[in-house]
Amino acid sequence: MAGVSDFANTNTPEKACITVPCGHILIATKWRNTLISNSLQGIKPVYEDNLGYLDFQTGHHMGVVYATEADLVAQAGLRRKLAKLRKANNVQILVLAEKTTSTAQYYQQLQKFVMLELGFSMLPVPGQAEAAGVLSQMVLTESKMESNPFLKKRRPPNLDEALLTTVQSVPKLGAVKARKLLEHFKSLKAINEASVHELSQIIGKAGAQNVRDFFDFPTNGTS
Repeated sequence: MAGVSDFANTNTPEKACITVPCGHILIATKWRNTLISNSLQGIKPVYEDNLGYLDFQTGHHMGVVYATEADLVAQAGLRRKLAKLRKANNVQILVLAEKTTSTAQYYQQLQKFVMLELGFSMLPVPGQAEAAGVLSQMVLTESKMESNPFLKKRRPPNLDEALLTTVQSVPKLGAVKARKLLEHFKSLKAINEASVHELSQIIGKAGAQNVRDFFDFPTNGTS
């Protein structure tokens, strides 16, 4: 199987962008013969020892970090890794995190760290098979910039789907109100900084309080 050196003359992907041919995905060798790699459909895996902090690379724009249930519970190591990727700032980062009944409370903590403090995208997946479906879709749409919901550079009024997913995760908010908030405030940071009064003008008092409770929830450590 070809290695990454056959595709681009680069260092590790957190230091330099790697050009990956259409229809291929770079996969850290630790994921070989796992459910996530075996469930990929319609794309060609290339296993690589030198992906650095990334678990997958779907193209030269996008790197993916996969957070398991164990990663969500013991977040310190995962946060350090993500912070190092943020400093490199050479590829867009998507975090796929296993959100299950047992990790829901930890997911919320990580979600705000990833999206508010680091500015990365984050999507919940129930397990590796579903994550493989997301990865396959990313690779298959990599060359179609306008139709790729995982790339951040989109023309208005389209909204980043990962960002919308984050806002929708606020309890009892729903897709319609989440979209209204993003259309009005434009960014997750602005929503986070808005007062209950400002939020209530868009989604009502009850929804505004739910949003404030969500963003005021502690993000350091685990509960």
